[in-house]
Amino acid sequence: MLACCSLLLTWLLVTTRVQSQSWRPCTDLLPLDLLARALPRPGQASPTQVQMVQSKGFRGLRLAGATTAALSFPASQIFTNCDYFPAEFSLVATIKIPKLRQKRKQYLFSVVDESSDLLLLGLCVSENRLHFVTTSSAAGGRGRLSFKDVGLDDNRWHTVVLAITGPYATLTVDCGLPLERKQVQSFPGALSTRGSRFFVGSRRRWRGRFSGLLRQLVLLPGSDATPRLCPTSDPSLAELSVPQVLKSTPLQPDHQGQVYPYGVETTVTLGNRPVCSRAEQGQLWLNAQRKGLFICDRLTWRTLLHNPERLDYVEDYQDLYTNSETFDVELFSIPSEGLFMAAANRDSMSGSSLYRWRNGSFQLYQNMSTQEARAWKHFTVDDKIFLVVANSREVEPELSIIYRWNQRQRRFLRYQTLETHGALDWEAFKIHNHSFLVVANHRRARDSNHNIQSVIYRWNPNTKLFEVYQTLSTSGAYDWEFFTVGPYHFLVVANTFDGQSTTISSTVYVWLDGNFQTFQNIPTVGATDWETFQIDGRFFIAVANSQNISDRGPSQYSINSTVYELSALTQTFIRFQDILTHSAVDWEFFTIGDEKFLVVANSYDGSSHSLTSVVYRWQGYEGFVPVHSLPTFGCRDWEHFSTNEGSFLIYSSATTRLSKVFKLKTY
Repeated sequence: MLACCSLLLTWLLVTTRVQSQSWRPCTDLLPLDLLARALPRPGQASPTQVQMVQSKGFRGLRLAGATTAALSFPASQIFTNCDYFPAEFSLVATIKIPKLRQKRKQYLFSVVDESSDLLLLGLCVSENRLHFVTTSSAAGGRGRLSFKDVGLDDNRWHTVVLAITGPYATLTVDCGLPLERKQVQSFPGALSTRGSRFFVGSRRRWRGRFSGLLRQLVLLPGSDATPRLCPTSDPSLAELSVPQVLKSTPLQPDHQGQVYPYGVETTVTLGNRPVCSRAEQGQLWLNAQRKGLFICDRLTWRTLLHNPERLDYVEDYQDLYTNSETFDVELFSIPSEGLFMAAANRDSMSGSSLYRWRNGSFQLYQNMSTQEARAWKHFTVDDKIFLVVANSREVEPELSIIYRWNQRQRRFLRYQTLETHGALDWEAFKIHNHSFLVVANHRRARDSNHNIQSVIYRWNPNTKLFEVYQTLSTSGAYDWEFFTVGPYHFLVVANTFDGQSTTISSTVYVWLDGNFQTFQNIPTVGATDWETFQIDGRFFIAVANSQNISDRGPSQYSINSTVYELSALTQTFIRFQDILTHSAVDWEFFTIGDEKFLVVANSYDGSSHSLTSVVYRWQGYEGFVPVHSLPTFGCRDWEHFSTNEGSFLIYSSATTRLSKVFKLKTY
């Protein structure tokens, strides 16, 4: 410390030789942004061939095409009080350099005497090395201090800090361990800069020009800059002073600043979907399967070129034998784990199963205890992952279970029990950062009453549990669906049976003043499912009508299910299309390329469970038209999903252990 103070005092004394009455240093002891000073000021023309390039999510300047004079400034601009370079200082540079050829030096900056072309000092790089070159005597003798094996020319961003203190030089790369070298001679305590210029990216000559990207170049007189930079979350891009032009958005530049030709260093990744984050911004992904070219925008992959897929035909892909008959399948993904499918199985002894997609098929992953499970719902609260099962077995007490994913055990473990009554479905949703669950209570066991309360629960962040929030009167509730239209939140229930008839109303509720209130009653016939979807800005809901039961005649199973559209004129859902179905119990909406589809689960026609379930394609004014008929047996639920292997449909059967996966072949 004494040596450092002594050297700094020496420089301060030298700076006053020509101004004996002033003790001011030659320049302020503040960071001096050499790169910003070399660039033109607002209103001046940009240097020719200087290009701003984005690489790994950050921008730098490529200077190799500019004239040497264009990126220079007189030393007197920063040494305003005298003409001497500080005896103690540090240099900070953030660079990205491709692999350099052997014995080829490239200058990050230099200080050159204009009249004699004498190099006073310079910072340069060569293959795996960093050099600090300086004039060591008035006679022009030159010294060079080299750091070997620093690995800067690897085409990655690096921030280097070179600190000079007397005979000692310390190099810190990316806030790592410092490398210290002792010079044969101390840095000159009185290096005159009179009549010299700073040259950024060169040594005033074409040879030795810097070919990489330069993001930061700073001179800090009087101290080591390392403590100002380190530690930091991103040491390879630690900032002391970066020109504003490299921080602003290039597509929306500050009109008072310069506009540079803009480019992105781009790599094209083939195969599976890669990660898209800030580091990959501007990178391309070529998806041969989807026949598309995509660009990363920091958050997601945006389409650049895309040849839309079209559905050609459907082929049998996997036979999946479950523990027992399956009423519902729920597909979801867990980060770092992959795609899962939860099957809601009828048998209470064997329970229900969780499957994981591996090597192109679903494989058994975990068994969970359930009581005549009718549905699963996956949801998250903050970063916690849950599954809730709708248990329909009429035993006292009737309980449905919430399971939570345990990251350490990589299993779902029992988390909370909730009292339900013949539960057939759960829906999870969020409103204003609050997490909710709603259960479809179908029938109360003790009195066989279908006209009961279904319950909305809200997550309590203090107790970490779901608590009753609101109850809604329902009649044989079978399904809930939550959806949002603009700023409005809706819930719609599928009411199936009121104890006498299935020809009843299902209700759409709207969120107002902190509760759900009736918005519209829609006539339905044994409603078992609602599916919501949007097409070209139009909002639709489709109901699956299962059966017409009354005390005035035989039951009817081949009846119309209906698609409704939200009318902006009446602000209600109006009938859009009737579709003949056979005891329909589920709709699934999905897209392939630009095409939209609905597939129905036809389960029974009055005499047989062996039916065809139909895929309908959207055709504008014509509505949905049938395009594929798929043989199914007791079909209960459809789900669409996509993997690296392609697009698929899976259906579950409520009358057999066999569920099937179909692959959607496209062209």
